[in-house]
Amino acid sequence: MTKLSIVVPEEMLVPVPALPPATSTPSPPQPGSFRPPRCSSSANYKNILTHLELHGNGGKNSSWMETIKASSPTHVRSVPFLPNAHSESDESDWNKRLPSALSRFDEITTAAKGKKIAMFLDYDGTLSPIVDDPDSAFMSDSMRLAVKSIAKYFPTAIVTGRCRDKVFSFVQLAELYYAGSHGMDIKGPTKLPKHTNAQAKAVLCQPASAFLPVINEAYNVLVEKTKVFPGAKVENNRFCLSVHFRCVDEKIWNGLAEEVRSVLTAFPDLKLTQGRKVLEIRPTIEWDKGKALEFLLKELGFDDSNDILPVYIGDDRTDEDAFKVLRDRGQGFGILVSKFPKETCATYSLKEPSEVKEFLRRLVEWRQISLKAEHRVGVKRN
Repeated sequence: MTKLSIVVPEEMLVPVPALPPATSTPSPPQPGSFRPPRCSSSANYKNILTHLELHGNGGKNSSWMETIKASSPTHVRSVPFLPNAHSESDESDWNKRLPSALSRFDEITTAAKGKKIAMFLDYDGTLSPIVDDPDSAFMSDSMRLAVKSIAKYFPTAIVTGRCRDKVFSFVQLAELYYAGSHGMDIKGPTKLPKHTNAQAKAVLCQPASAFLPVINEAYNVLVEKTKVFPGAKVENNRFCLSVHFRCVDEKIWNGLAEEVRSVLTAFPDLKLTQGRKVLEIRPTIEWDKGKALEFLLKELGFDDSNDILPVYIGDDRTDEDAFKVLRDRGQGFGILVSKFPKETCATYSLKEPSEVKEFLRRLVEWRQISLKAEHRVGVKRN
């Protein structure tokens, strides 16, 4: 089969194969039903993560270096793609497989009737735009108002790879749960909305505390070793580290990645993974955003509830762990923030942070209308 080439923008990380010809017209999902997962299988999902794993590959750097360049391009480029994937029907196929959470908003609210919604939000690329300087990833005042409004009606958590204190300085809302360091540093709200129980303030989960000394030691070494790479920035997220190369010349990406890998050979308790123009260094424990999601649901008293509807919105590969948890539970929705097709376990999509803001705004409006309707019914009964 001959492969064609198309131009792929930066956000398009994983090609999505064209769908096989349909033999019949599929029936639309029933309102409130849980959509089939968008990742083709659990094994496929694990293969993607394995392909992106950078640590301990025996020095074979060509494949993972190609992965870095594929997921973090500095310009549009041509890549092999399957036939028909560049056709006008590609966007239509993508919309069918991962419809907009805005266009299917009524479907989501139908599923939410009689259930308790819990909101989980990534930060970078979801609530704020991706920027060159990670210290300048400020959210807009209008986005902050949207998040504040959503937290008034639903338990809300920020789940991010950032340091918890750093993301709090960006968001500045005390009524939220914050899960920093990819969920390895979780703290409850200090200001309690009406729907939050009094025990929430006591919530604190730091499963990687024992790794703090080695993380700090690795941070100091990486800061020194990366000084020779102009534009590189090492960020200490407390329970994990990030080496940002968004401002590094692509010609020296390989050298930077090799230097980081070389440093980590002295730290067997740490592993190296990759995100969008960032190398992530984390402890070698079984913990991720999916585990953080499960922990928070349990703390909220929703662990074994059938009347809960978790909604997780994120844009990065690390958010797939949370999407997969919701898919496996058959409960709630993952919403991927992306302008272009990606392999994902999410159920719906939004194109950019402005659409996330609109989705949150509409959800608050829907809740307000629902409460007024419930109040009217209660008054009539009395």
